[in-house]
Amino acid sequence: MLKGLDPLLSPDLLHVLAQMGHGDQIAVVDRNFPAASTARRLVRLDGCDLSAAVRAVLSVLPLDTFVEHPIAAMDMVDQPGVVPEVQQEVFSLARSVEGRDIDIERVERFAFYERARQAFAVVATSEARAYGCVILTKGVIF
Repeated sequence: MLKGLDPLLSPDLLHVLAQMGHGDQIAVVDRNFPAASTARRLVRLDGCDLSAAVRAVLSVLPLDTFVEHPIAAMDMVDQPGVVPEVQQEVFSLARSVEGRDIDIERVERFAFYERARQAFAVVATSEARAYGCVILTKGVIF
């Protein structure tokens, strides 16, 4: 255990986050997402919901300020454009942590899978709510 770090930041997750560079992306996904077959690097946060996982990640990872959408979220298949509560929680959290307005990109389901395949890593949570899937783009610390 380390002082000042969220206990959800496991050694594996900290290692992945430290290796990421500016512009690299990390997908944080729900329990239904095909994480193992999609991820280049997989980190499991079993027993953790999406909001807690994103809160832990954003406690050490700055979001990119040089891109239009530093967060991408899976769009609902049957209701495109509708933002589910699980994603609303994450967006509110990110805006609070960053202290700024953040534009969110809506991504069609299969396009999201492809983006996750290209991501630096995938963090698999136990989030039970559908569409609990986001991609964060790492920024820089000035």
